[in-house]
Amino acid sequence: ESATAFGCLVSDMWLGEFDYVSPEAFHSVFGKRYPAFSKRTQHDAQEFLICVLDDLHEAFKEVRAQLCQERQSPASGASTRSSTGTSIITQLFEGQLSYGIRCLRCRALSDKPESFTVLSLPIPSTRVCSLQDCLECFFQPDTLTQNNQIHCYWCGGNQDATVKASITKAPQIIIFHLKRFAWQDKHRRKLSTTVCYPFSDLDLSPYISTSCRNNTEYSLCAVVNHAGDLDYGHYTAFCKHSVTKNWYSFDDAQVTEIPDSAVQADTAYLLFY
Repeated sequence: ESATAFGCLVSDMWLGEFDYVSPEAFHSVFGKRYPAFSKRTQHDAQEFLICVLDDLHEAFKEVRAQLCQERQSPASGASTRSSTGTSIITQLFEGQLSYGIRCLRCRALSDKPESFTVLSLPIPSTRVCSLQDCLECFFQPDTLTQNNQIHCYWCGGNQDATVKASITKAPQIIIFHLKRFAWQDKHRRKLSTTVCYPFSDLDLSPYISTSCRNNTEYSLCAVVNHAGDLDYGHYTAFCKHSVTKNWYSFDDAQVTEIPDSAVQADTAYLLFY
C-alpha cells in the first residue's frame, strides 16, 4: 500500500546512502489509489499534499484500530478500540477553526466548527505583502447578504449575518497554501506577488480563540515553490534540517545546501511552520 511505500521512501532518504532518492515506487503505488495522479501531467501540489495526508491518515488509523482491538481485555469484554479516528497525521497536522455566525436581526450567535490540515490564504496584493497580511485577510469578518444569507434558528427565516473565523485548535505543524491561482475578469491567472514570511516567531495568537491553549508561535521548516504559469510549471522545495538547522534545496535530482537568505522566494506556494 502507499503508506508502506512512503515509509520506504522516508527510510531511504534518512539512511543517507544516496545523493538523491527518486519517489518512483511511491508514485506508482499512490497512483493506483488516486488515478488522477498516475498520469505524467501537471498537478497542483496542494491537492496532492491533501491526498497524501488523507491516505496516510486512513492507513495509520486502521493500524491503530487493529492494535487497540488486539489489546481487548478477554476478562471484562471491554474494547479499547479507538473510535475517535485519530492518527499520527491528525496529531501533527490537524487543526480546528470555528466560524462565529451572528444574525444581524436578533443578534443570536452560533458556532460552526471545521477541521483543517491546510489553510488556504488569499493574497491581498498584486505586488508585495506579508504573510500576516494574508492571515488578516483570511480572518477578517465578513457579511453574508442576499444569496448568502443564513437561516436563523431563532428568527425562523433567512437573515443577513456576520461571520468571523478563529482557530480553536492550533496544530503542531501548520501548513499555509498561498492562493496564487486566482480568477480575474473571468480568466484564471497566477499571482506573482512577493509574500514576505518570517523564519521564526510567527505569532498566531491574534487569530486564536481564548479557549485554545496551544503554543501559538511557529518557526518555518519547509517551503514548496512553484515556478511557471497556469499551463506549465516546476515544483521545488526548501527544507530545514532538524539537527543541523541548515537549509537545503530539493530540485529533482539536485539537492544542495543553501543560505538562509535564499529561502525567502517569490515562488513560495506552500509554507510549513
